[in-house]
Amino acid sequence: MPEDVIRVRGARQHNLQNIDVDIPRHRLVVLTGVSGSGKSSLAFDTLFAEGQRRYVQSLSAYARQFLGQMEKPDVDFIEGLSPAVAIEQVHSNPNPRSTIATVTEIYDYLRVLYAVAGQPYDPSTGERLHRSTPPEIADKVLALGEGTRLVVLSPQAAASAADTRTLFEKLKRQGFVRVRLNGTVVELEEAPTLDDGQMQQVQVVIDRLVVRGDSRQRLMEAIESALHWNDREVQFLVNLDGSEEVLSYTTAFANPRTGYTLERLTPQHFSFNTHLGACPACEGTGTTPTPDPTLLVPDESVSLAKGAIKAWWARHPKVKQIFNQGVEALARHYGAAMDVPFRDLPTDFKHALFHGTGSEAISTGWKKADNKRSVAKPFEGLLPEIARMYASAESDVLRAALSRLMNPQPCATCGGQRLRPESLAVRLSSKFKISGSKLEADDGLNIHEFTGLQVRDALQWMRELEVTEQQKLYVGELQREVVKRIEFLEQVGLGYLALNRESGTLSGGEMQRIRLASQIGAGLAGVLYVLDEPSIGLHPRDNERLIRTLLRLRDLGNTVLVVEHDEATMRAADYIIELGPGAGTHGGKITAQGTPAEIAANAASITGGFLSGRTRIEAKALPETLITESREPTKGHSLTIHKATAHNLRNVTAAFPLGAFTCVTGPSGSGKSTLVDDILMRALRRHFYDAKEIPGAHEKITGLEHIDKVVVIDQSPIGRSPRSNPATYTGAFGPIRDLFAQLPLARMRGYDAGRFSFNTPGGRCEKCEGDGVIKIDMHFLADVYVTCESCKGKRYGAETLEVTFKGKNIAEVLDMTVSEALRFFDRSTTISPKLRTLEETGLGYIKLGQSGATLSGGEAQRIKLSAELAKRSTGRTLYVLDEPTTGLHSADIQTLLGVLLRLRDAGNTLIVIEHHLDVIRSADWIIDLGPGGGTEGGYVLAAGTPKQVAVNEASVTGRFLRA
Repeated sequence: MPEDVIRVRGARQHNLQNIDVDIPRHRLVVLTGVSGSGKSSLAFDTLFAEGQRRYVQSLSAYARQFLGQMEKPDVDFIEGLSPAVAIEQVHSNPNPRSTIATVTEIYDYLRVLYAVAGQPYDPSTGERLHRSTPPEIADKVLALGEGTRLVVLSPQAAASAADTRTLFEKLKRQGFVRVRLNGTVVELEEAPTLDDGQMQQVQVVIDRLVVRGDSRQRLMEAIESALHWNDREVQFLVNLDGSEEVLSYTTAFANPRTGYTLERLTPQHFSFNTHLGACPACEGTGTTPTPDPTLLVPDESVSLAKGAIKAWWARHPKVKQIFNQGVEALARHYGAAMDVPFRDLPTDFKHALFHGTGSEAISTGWKKADNKRSVAKPFEGLLPEIARMYASAESDVLRAALSRLMNPQPCATCGGQRLRPESLAVRLSSKFKISGSKLEADDGLNIHEFTGLQVRDALQWMRELEVTEQQKLYVGELQREVVKRIEFLEQVGLGYLALNRESGTLSGGEMQRIRLASQIGAGLAGVLYVLDEPSIGLHPRDNERLIRTLLRLRDLGNTVLVVEHDEATMRAADYIIELGPGAGTHGGKITAQGTPAEIAANAASITGGFLSGRTRIEAKALPETLITESREPTKGHSLTIHKATAHNLRNVTAAFPLGAFTCVTGPSGSGKSTLVDDILMRALRRHFYDAKEIPGAHEKITGLEHIDKVVVIDQSPIGRSPRSNPATYTGAFGPIRDLFAQLPLARMRGYDAGRFSFNTPGGRCEKCEGDGVIKIDMHFLADVYVTCESCKGKRYGAETLEVTFKGKNIAEVLDMTVSEALRFFDRSTTISPKLRTLEETGLGYIKLGQSGATLSGGEAQRIKLSAELAKRSTGRTLYVLDEPTTGLHSADIQTLLGVLLRLRDAGNTLIVIEHHLDVIRSADWIIDLGPGGGTEGGYVLAAGTPKQVAVNEASVTGRFLRA
């Protein structure tokens, strides 16, 4: 029997060095190695790409034209490859209609569940709606008493004379004899002439009977027949006390007191993407653009005279003059000075300025014709005026200008709940209650309230859902499916998230784990799953649950291939494959493979050194006494957030020492990103760069005067174009082009620096427009990229390439690695410093002209760090990094720490959100949040040096630092 492995031979994709490797099937296999060693090239660009390509090629030519085609990877052959599914770290698009519940399809099941089992209430009064079943209707009619004469009627919608005549013909064919027409019972054969200008009210006479002891069967048949013609209502014409009366009973939910009747509910009524369910005011988004006073007056320390109001008319002098006259008149009316800070103006003036004076007229100072008196009129108010202009604007330019003064606010009609009132009035109940919360309510939760629960609460609530015995017959499977899918979210460590959280606000790691949960829910077997660092964003406390999930995916009969650097995940793996030994052209080889124990015992393995403890990450921190002293707010040496209450933060005050390296730690959902990103970063961007974003709720931030700029360094790609490369991003390409433009041949030909850019016409190859390759559309087959015949992949025209420096033309320079280029330009004072910082950050192996699209997240981040290192330091810069160790091997982390500490040693301040214990141990200061995620987090458990936090019994992170 052949060995059960995926056999790869001659893999050469990107920097892979013609490698041969056997990957065990139906096992949890970890691919590890330093950044740029070829892990993603093997996992995603070779194995996954070939699996997808084979699947697409198995389809018909007709089907293939609708699918994205994948180029065949550069590999000799792959045997034993299963259908492949990739679960990568990609940020989802910021679509407000995409939520965790919709992405996982939980919301689809909820819509059906609420439609078939929900209890409706009157949206106006809150009273419970009732409906009658045919047996219940029969019981009520029989209760009228023995001998009661009645006529069973089926009411029809009011119709025109022509439609009524058509109905009469249809009834005759069905064997009916009588109808009640406009209140009078008539024979169909003797129906009166109908007035074409009048709507007709018809009730079909189903049966006439007398209530007796044996009437129930006949009555039930009549009711069923009546409901065939009108499935919502049946009527009875009875003679009570000598007078005729029509009794109506509905099978629809209704309020007998108010007469409100609910139309038949369908799953579409609970969708905010359909006109049946979506709130008509916000069209299901839950928000509407609303003028924001804080955007109109971004700086309250400025006076009205100096332009405190930032408005849309600033570039229109005449409009500006009229507007200023109106504001001045309003200020005179309320006694507000034009030359004092806005914050010191009277409250009644501010209210009138923003909201208007109502019916109260204000003397505007404008004069009309020969009238010597000033025109008096009410002041509309800035907020109503902007809202009115935005709603009526036909110019895109005006709408764009006004939108900069607006922020999305919860819809006033639906309260941010996205749905129509009648849909929100449908509830389900559960035995699960939480005292002091909406879960304590006896009337249950509507679908929006349920999706507003955190995953862990939603799971318990759905498990204890209250349904009748009859409902269990058709609700049980729906309930089990919802519970199962929510359980998977809990198992991958996302219990702190709310189900209605917009997917665009999730981190790449969170989105990846949501997709992982969805795949477990799919229950597929025999699949190759390729994952990219699923442990991203997880505190060591949460890692164990994720590992159990990966093992469960394996136990379903799948092969789980994980690109990972997390030590706990590697120890739990069945097999480890290490690539290296270096990065780029120095990597791409299999340096070690085997079980975790075999890797740890392998002296040649870099990973084995860290697993066995032979190698450790170390960094020099600032003296503890310096940190302890420098954080004192009274000395003005800390950046302090006071009384933060945004999201789940519990009145938190946190001080970040200036000139130090601070790690913000805590379990997933404990409030780290809220504290650093939503409050601190938004406030700083607003303070320094007049940004539109509104910071999360807090009292104040002190210490801003001690920093002069803020830099966020993340792992997003460098530049927005695939043409972006390390040379252009770091600014090295500019001096290189200037150097070539100063060469004798270039000056003789009149070439400027632009001639040596592949982005502009002139010097570039015009056939491929500077790409070096040409895309050939193969229609039914995968698109093919072929080297440009004109420039042979060099991007430039022949004349441009004739200009050389030290025997190298511009294309050959771009093909150099950073280390080669550094030696080549060793005497250039403008080029070598920029290249030197790239090499110092461990990127000497990448090529100057390498496309930014081919760089890993860790490489992109280090390029950004090197660009910052190359700049002249003021010693007053704040650097913020969110999990900088993402995608980095332990060996890379040592290099990264060296770079970060260089920035700190220059006097700058670093704030890093991080879970990697070695980085946390290397920090100068730790702020640990917790103890849990969501409602269980939001507290500062500990703040101090690593040594202080390690001995703090309240700190969750401290327990792992002690281990």
